Amino acid sequence: MTKASRSEFGDFLRSRREKLSPESVGLTNGGRRRRTPGLRREEVAELAGIGVDWYVRLEQGRTVSPSDTTLEALARALRLGKVEAAHLRALARIGDRQPFTRESVPGPIANLIATLELPAYVTGRRWDLLAWNGAAADLLGFDRLAEPDRNILVFMFIEPDARRLFGATWTSEARRMIALFRATHDLYADDPAFVELVERLRSHSAEFAKWWNAHDVRGGTSGQKVLTHPERGAQRYDYASFQANDDPALKLAIYTPA
Repeated sequence: MTKASRSEFGDFLRSRREKLSPESVGLTNGGRRRRTPGLRREEVAELAGIGVDWYVRLEQGRTVSPSDTTLEALARALRLGKVEAAHLRALARIGDRQPFTRESVPGPIANLIATLELPAYVTGRRWDLLAWNGAAADLLGFDRLAEPDRNILVFMFIEPDARRLFGATWTSEARRMIALFRATHDLYADDPAFVELVERLRSHSAEFAKWWNAHDVRGGTSGQKVLTHPERGAQRYDYASFQANDDPALKLAIYTPA
């Protein structure tokens, strides 16, 4: 693991440990008061069948390389879901990466979304908005964004129009986005482009800073959204996203009226 990935690995372990209660994993409190929420480190180590010192080193982000067996044991001990367990494994296996560079959209994909009548747009691994069509501009207002603000998270947490667009569902959708993005971010945590984006969001949005610290991760690339158009009012859409074969970092999102 790189230094940044070790830190994210340890932070993720700690965040999952603090979310568990002794009762939820079959432990008794023994009448002792707990100064901090969640399980103690020694309790997680016991549940996982590993040494306390070894677990402490993992959570502190020190230079260690957990085996697949250890990762599986930690996932069971911390009651991780499928997406969370996969994220833990990914963090443990990160090697050195090339610096992030903003992606470009190949001509055929750009032409494809331009011809679609449904709202469609393309994002990169940092969730930068790389291309969109007229229907997406009409529904989501992407044409009004300045070049530095063409990012889904910046749009959601900094642009006032996003709260109007999502209305009563803004909070749940914003938290969902953070958990989805976190799974990618942690693999590039020390990259300057990702650091700059997160710091900008932290400084401009108290909600982002609070929910980011929860270190939640989740998967999912389809579902429904209720969006409020300034002229047509509230509308329900099914959405789905697709990866490009030539560059899996590119994701095409399409919205269909439900």
